[in-house]
Amino acid sequence: MVLGALRTGILPVVLDPALPAAERAALAEDADPALDAGDEPGRLLGEDEADLADVPLARPMHYTSGTTGRRKGVWAGVLTEDDARALAAEEIELWGFGPADRHLVLSPLHHSAPLRFAIHTLLAGGEVLLPGPFDAARAARAITELRPTTAFCVPTHLQRLLARGDVDWSSFRRLVHAGAPCPEPLKRAALAALPGGSVWEFYGSTEAQFTVCSPEDWLAHPGSVGRARPGRRLETDERGQLWCAVPPWARFEYWRAPEKTAAAWRGDRVTVGDLGRVDDDGVVWLDGRREDLVISGGVNVYPAEVEAVLDAHPGVVESAVFGVPDPDWGQRVVAAYVGDADAGELADWARARLAPAKRPKALHPLPDLPRTSTGKVRRLDLPRVLGLKDG
Repeated sequence: MVLGALRTGILPVVLDPALPAAERAALAEDADPALDAGDEPGRLLGEDEADLADVPLARPMHYTSGTTGRRKGVWAGVLTEDDARALAAEEIELWGFGPADRHLVLSPLHHSAPLRFAIHTLLAGGEVLLPGPFDAARAARAITELRPTTAFCVPTHLQRLLARGDVDWSSFRRLVHAGAPCPEPLKRAALAALPGGSVWEFYGSTEAQFTVCSPEDWLAHPGSVGRARPGRRLETDERGQLWCAVPPWARFEYWRAPEKTAAAWRGDRVTVGDLGRVDDDGVVWLDGRREDLVISGGVNVYPAEVEAVLDAHPGVVESAVFGVPDPDWGQRVVAAYVGDADAGELADWARARLAPAKRPKALHPLPDLPRTSTGKVRRLDLPRVLGLKDG
């Protein structure tokens, strides 16, 4: 349905079918669609036919996942024919999709990356495998029995599949992960388990795609997110925010929010508020989001930096760092983590590796971290989950 709409120049607005009714209604009202297929799917049936272009003439409109406030619609409008062809060619060439591919869908198709990978596999003549909502046992069976060649996933999928120890990964030529930071131990485990050269990564968002990271680049620069995608250029501003110069087919605006659109663009460069660095070799390193920044005693603390230290402890599977109000320091740094590390030992580990302002003042073990459906940790939920009333 989505691909057919795009190939006729109709822009679908793709929503999570599991949204609470009130939230879905609010987004549907904001989108103001000509047709709401969710309410009456039968209205899509009929015998009329439309000519289909051979490539999508637009990008679907998605609403950002809302980890840091109200969701925003990402609207790109209808593309020119040249830009539409360039958009499809860029994605197909970047990942090498072809008729022999069998693409395994592990993430919900209402999100931008899973939908984009599936659509471009089909456009390249490949096959898409849909085992259903993610379940580690079911996904392991699908990988072993259906022999996929490609997949997109988030680190949580990797973590749960690698923990099983019974997955036959040998059919993959490319497994691509994104959506959340991948702890270094998990990345190394994936590189060891899958065929050589197959584990790739990218950094992007609902709004735009920025980098691609080959296995070779990551092994040479562990913890990085690779280099700018072809046709793009990345740089930072005086605040440390990353800006990316993008081609015409990658432009967008926030739906009916001109002030937010204006804040996101400087000429052909766009930012989504992420903080990072671009080194002399063009390798990109992320420090977190501006909204995630913790300012403690006037010192900027980037959660990603603290998390990298905690994740390197052998008893930590993953961690999440956030700030809570503090009467003396403005904010204090707090961490939650998954793993069997003793909190006291982990505090000593952090003390030996972090400056005083960056050390977590409390460390809370949890069985799991709260996440969005795309796998991003919901840091804003952690004070509530941990019962930190002043958070």
